[in-house]
Amino acid sequence: MNAYELNLEPTANPGTESAVTPNAVTPNYQEIIETVIASLQEDQSAMVSQGESGHVWKFKYGSVEVFVQLRGMTDEDELAVWAAVMKLPARDEAGLMQKLMELNWTSTLEARFAVVDSQVVVCAKRTLAGLSPAEVSRNITIVATVADDNDEALQAQFG
Repeated sequence: MNAYELNLEPTANPGTESAVTPNAVTPNYQEIIETVIASLQEDQSAMVSQGESGHVWKFKYGSVEVFVQLRGMTDEDELAVWAAVMKLPARDEAGLMQKLMELNWTSTLEARFAVVDSQVVVCAKRTLAGLSPAEVSRNITIVATVADDNDEALQAQFG
């Protein structure tokens, strides 16, 4: 039995009903990611590369480029999704940081704003342990939508 298979044999304790553990199948994350990207991308913009850091997909969604990285297939490996919304430095950086923190609380759901390599990004990251296909789809969709919904307004106000 590998780490992704569970025993389907009933287990019982004296005086209790039998319990059956459902069979956990390893999702094909590459296939799931590609299906989600196909539904979101514009103008057949999706590209994928494979290297030491795993698979990285890039696609255009509205006015942003979204990146999806799958670092491996074990429970400890990660799915990371991000999209840049503006470059730094910015006008009124203190005001920008306050705005980003407010947005993190009110409108980013499982994603968040962060600063990476002198850019403001929207990102989501988590390990693959227990990650469902619906969560993969949700993370990609949320990052793409939040980034596209906020990039132009943030650039206009702080860029």
